[in-house]
Amino acid sequence: MSTTTSPPTPTPALPTITGAALPPISILLINPNSTPHMTTACLTSLTPTLPAGVTVTGFTAPVPAPSAIEGQLDGVLSAAECIRALLPYLHNEDETAKDSEGKEGPRGTSKPQYDAFLVACFSAHPLIGALREEVAGPVVGIMEAALYAARMVGGRLGVVATGARSVVMHEDAIRGYGLAGYSVGAAGTGMGVLELETLERGEVAGRMCEAAERLVGRGADCVCLGCAGMVGMRERVGESVGDGVQVVEGVGVGVQFLVGLVREGLRTEKGGVYASAGEGRRRRGQEWV
Repeated sequence: MSTTTSPPTPTPALPTITGAALPPISILLINPNSTPHMTTACLTSLTPTLPAGVTVTGFTAPVPAPSAIEGQLDGVLSAAECIRALLPYLHNEDETAKDSEGKEGPRGTSKPQYDAFLVACFSAHPLIGALREEVAGPVVGIMEAALYAARMVGGRLGVVATGARSVVMHEDAIRGYGLAGYSVGAAGTGMGVLELETLERGEVAGRMCEAAERLVGRGADCVCLGCAGMVGMRERVGESVGDGVQVVEGVGVGVQFLVGLVREGLRTEKGGVYASAGEGRRRRGQEWV
């Protein structure tokens, strides 16, 4: 008895599209502490993955902003210094705003100097909400960017933190973002923020890797690097935790999220809690910030 084999059914071609050239995007990366080398490190870390046509400009908070943000008071003080120093950069009054057809807007309007804003502090930093009240472009913090990315690509997330207080603050923020059910918590390294730069690199990497391994032991399949000063350590931590665990760094992910938001035409909505703080000041007759 002979058998015949049917020829394989060809795989149907799937429809595809290819993107075209798009307008440039300008992002302001805001380091809300007054340590310039952290701003430089954040910008340098973006080089390998920054999309064509996207420009990221770095801003460092001026002194007397804290040199590092390691608690609630540091966050409040840095936010106040930043928002006052940032106001001249938020709009370019020399350019008249134009709509999508190139028509000029009403007299007195201006084209924003930056399309989006990244707050490069791994916390629920008060500057994030303050900026959303002050600008129309999207504003993202690197903590929320890292947490949301980790939630999308894994089942359980954990955060490598600096000191003991950061562990508590990160775990509180995770609950605030509604992600406590997907979190194994944070693990501290016993280092201060500035020690990430001043200590010997091998010691920094060792402490970070040990904390990451503790998180994996609790069940994390995504580990977030919990400080902007940890940029550049993603590969070392990834080697330590091995295959099966994603290491998420919020500066890079945050920029990519902002690019997507801008490309989709999404802005900070002013009809609710992020209504313009500037308009409120003008109604009160307040000419200062």
